[in-house]
Amino acid sequence: MERLHYQPIRQFRVKSGTCEVADAWSLTKVVASSPAIEVMTDLRRIPAATISDGVSLVEANHSMILRGVRMLFATDGDRRVVGIVTSNDLLGEKPTRAARERMARHEELTVRDIMVATEELDAVTMADVLRAEVGHVVAMLKACGRQHALVVEDEGGEAPVIRGIFSASQIARQMGIPLQTTEVARTFAEIEAAIGS
Repeated sequence: MERLHYQPIRQFRVKSGTCEVADAWSLTKVVASSPAIEVMTDLRRIPAATISDGVSLVEANHSMILRGVRMLFATDGDRRVVGIVTSNDLLGEKPTRAARERMARHEELTVRDIMVATEELDAVTMADVLRAEVGHVVAMLKACGRQHALVVEDEGGEAPVIRGIFSASQIARQMGIPLQTTEVARTFAEIEAAIGS
């Protein structure tokens, strides 16, 4: 077997006071004509935050707080994605409605009771995302009336893989739009005002 001979990477001395630490949480600023890929959370780069669909709502909320996220992928016993749950789902009216419909106490509810099932989520292909702009993503989310859309990629296996996710609130943040609301309609109105459409 041939041995590879690597040369060291060129090094230099950093001048005192000339560098800043990169902010891991800073998001790329975008406009409507920016490539759509710039507003997609790429699950090959950022590990998906998951939780079992049988977990209590209190545990799910605690998990979101610990991870610093506002959305979790809900998984079944075989670790397949069966839906998503957002902080809005946990803290909004959904738990109260679900408890009333199931004649159960709030503490008895699980993620499964309030999550948005995958079959209710809209999805787009990675191939289409690579040809689209941010404005196309906003139009798609508005047309389906959702805050999130999945990006799937067919890797030649048995089932398509969830490659990424679009979030209306993340798009708004990347466009520099301050959001003080969780209402879908207002979020899109604010994004459209920034786009100028």
